[in-house]
Amino acid sequence: MRESWQCADLDQVATPHRGSIRVSFIVPVYNEAKTVEQVLRALDALDLDHQIIVVDDGSTDGTRDVLARWRDLPHVSVLERVHRGKGAAIRAAIPYLDGGVTVIQDADLEYDPADVPALIEAIVRGSADVVYGSRLHGGRPQRAYLFWHLVANRFLSLLTGVLYNTTLSDIETGYKAFRTEILRDLRLRSDGFAIEPEITARICRRRVRIYELPISYYGRSYDEGKTIGWQDGIRAMLVLFGIRLGLY
Repeated sequence: MRESWQCADLDQVATPHRGSIRVSFIVPVYNEAKTVEQVLRALDALDLDHQIIVVDDGSTDGTRDVLARWRDLPHVSVLERVHRGKGAAIRAAIPYLDGGVTVIQDADLEYDPADVPALIEAIVRGSADVVYGSRLHGGRPQRAYLFWHLVANRFLSLLTGVLYNTTLSDIETGYKAFRTEILRDLRLRSDGFAIEPEITARICRRRVRIYELPISYYGRSYDEGKTIGWQDGIRAMLVLFGIRLGLY
């Protein structure tokens, strides 16, 4: 049985000015009926003034029935789209954001909402514009995951460093936090997983203040539902070069 995280005691996490800023969560969902409710409950348990925007990207596994139980909550919006990919789901949510900080939260249990207070701390404090949760820095629980995914992540992060003069260690991380106005101004275009390198490239071009911190990661195998593949790595490289050369 695959392990899952439990919500940590938030009083053990440094969260200055807790409650002083509203946090918007974008939750892109595609066929995550088994996990999405646990993720939403964990987000709802955070001691934060928050908004949750769930985008169902054309799920066919019963996810829609699970999300129906959340529709009537005043701080939750559920959007339904035809299946176009993670990037399209994120872009669909952006017009509905009403928080000062936005966090992208996957619905598959790979990322633990207990890390959110630390993830947004530097933004709330006013010292960062964007914060990446890095799976590659160490210091937090990490499930041993696929070797070639690790190699690809390190290669894409190295390529990003060469092209954009940055020291980011994990550009493919699904845990990113933004000042909301920064995210709105990026004018994103990607529909699928290429949204991750696109976000990074466009942020680096703007020279905003980017921070990283270690996060927990409970990666899935393909048998457990992981869908990203080598084709997405090729698309990521094309996006990184395309934005650097002004072609994308």
